[in-house]
Amino acid sequence: MYRTHTCGELRAEHAGQEVTLAGWVQRVRDLGAMTFIDLRDRYGVTQLVTDDKSDAGVRDEVTRLGREFVLQAKGRVRERSSKNKNMATGDVEVELTSVRVLSAAAVPPFTIQNDTDGGDDLRMKFRYLDLRRPMVQQNLFLRARMAHSARSYLAQQGFIEVETPVMIKSTPEGARDFVVPSRMNPGEFYALPQSPQIFKQLLMVAGFDKYFQIVKCFRDEDLRADRQPEFTQIDCEMSFVEQEDVLNTFEGLTRHMLKEILGVETASFPRMPYPEAMGSYGSDKPDIRFGMTLVDLTSSVKGKGFPVFDGAEYIGGICAEGCGEYTRKQLDELTEWVKRPQIGAKGLVYVKMNGDGTIRSSIDKYFNSDELKDLAFHFRAKAGDLILIIPGEREKTVTALGNLRLEMGNRLGLRPKGTFQPLWVVDFPLLEWNEDNSRWSAMHHPFTSPKPEDISLLDSDPGKVRANAYDLVINGVEIGGGSVRIFDPALQSKMFNVLGFTPEQAEAQFGFLMNAFKYGAPPHAGIAFGFDRLVSMFAGLDSIRDVIAFPKNNSGRDVMNDSPAPIAQEQLDELHLILRPAEKK
Repeated sequence: MYRTHTCGELRAEHAGQEVTLAGWVQRVRDLGAMTFIDLRDRYGVTQLVTDDKSDAGVRDEVTRLGREFVLQAKGRVRERSSKNKNMATGDVEVELTSVRVLSAAAVPPFTIQNDTDGGDDLRMKFRYLDLRRPMVQQNLFLRARMAHSARSYLAQQGFIEVETPVMIKSTPEGARDFVVPSRMNPGEFYALPQSPQIFKQLLMVAGFDKYFQIVKCFRDEDLRADRQPEFTQIDCEMSFVEQEDVLNTFEGLTRHMLKEILGVETASFPRMPYPEAMGSYGSDKPDIRFGMTLVDLTSSVKGKGFPVFDGAEYIGGICAEGCGEYTRKQLDELTEWVKRPQIGAKGLVYVKMNGDGTIRSSIDKYFNSDELKDLAFHFRAKAGDLILIIPGEREKTVTALGNLRLEMGNRLGLRPKGTFQPLWVVDFPLLEWNEDNSRWSAMHHPFTSPKPEDISLLDSDPGKVRANAYDLVINGVEIGGGSVRIFDPALQSKMFNVLGFTPEQAEAQFGFLMNAFKYGAPPHAGIAFGFDRLVSMFAGLDSIRDVIAFPKNNSGRDVMNDSPAPIAQEQLDELHLILRPAEKK
């Protein structure tokens, strides 16, 4: 056999045993009379040792070892005279009696250890080497544990795992589809699924009652730290349920995983209506680990002769406790921060609550001391605090304040890793107005049910209709989202009509679903968790790339295998595709 033990297994109780290990050489330290070799596999690192008493053949073999050589090593376990408390195997070492090189290795382009000297691009190009690093492996081990935990919980709750198709029909709603040309059907295309939405609803029509799947999904959209063109969801659907049933089930899943994986106990998750989330936190995914909520000053500060306030649709602010000593340089830097295109504010007003009880602000010319005190009262500000105010268009300004709140939370250490404050955000708008197309579009998707009491507004005031939808948010990150579905064909037809579909378009895109509903569709609802985001949060990481084995870069490229890439003309001909001259490479 290649090995009797792993490189993370040996302990003091193994002393005196003859063992065989196999793994990669992490480093070799030649001290003259003694040579030490750190041998690594996915389980850990074990120190091997030769000295002048060792077999000459073994010593000769050791001299030609290099980093990342693959070895089979045999020897006797002994206690180390100088123990290493930072290694699980640090109490022992293996005195070599035999070394066999299984595979020689070229010098790697970066050091394969946690504190590597490889940059992001280099490590992604040689991802198979990067995956040898213990911290990267630990991320994938965590991912595997979390997948197992989710499957175990859902199976106990009576869910059945069903695989749905990967090549489906393109739909016009949501992000852009990745499309796949059909060789056997010239001029026609499959799409890769953005989610299994329609198929899981059909499974409910089929009577499966409780479905789940840990499934790959695909969206052709601009990338950032928490997005990839292909990503993984924990996708679920349930029949004969209402919103609260879904929330209780998947709150249970989240609490189960937090406890089983991280040992973290959490209380029941609060429910927060969408208007409250936006009004108090400037975000539909609020981080509730800290306060600093938004205060609407619009009706309190207008009419004082300050043109910026008097001409603003909305004026709001936050109070940063203990920041009253910020210097002018710091305040100018914050002002430039909110004026960045990503934030979009035109400026920033400050009010400093000095320790001696005086107040100083950037609007002293327009507001006297008593008026500034009245303003500060709205924030319950005290000596030593700093009030930051942004005026402007309501929607943009609320969002800018929400981003400023998070930035101040980061600067003040109010968003620590390892603390978790989940909540459900509910009562989203069903629809949002699409300026580009001059029509309503679904805020979630076309199958989301409106609140029953709001259905009549679909004809008179669609913008006021609330969705029977919900998002799971943890620490300011949207982890999952779902909704109660429409199962009444008449209501679904009305929804398509509001979204601007002609009956013919609705039939062409979704006729098979509508036809299925004619044969008895149960009330049903579902949710999907962003599994990559959840794993990265549990790992304390900011990017989902670090918990995916082979991720794409920010341009959607796999720099390791250089994809996407051109295909041969013969393949294009078989697929009946013709590239325009500018597209050829």
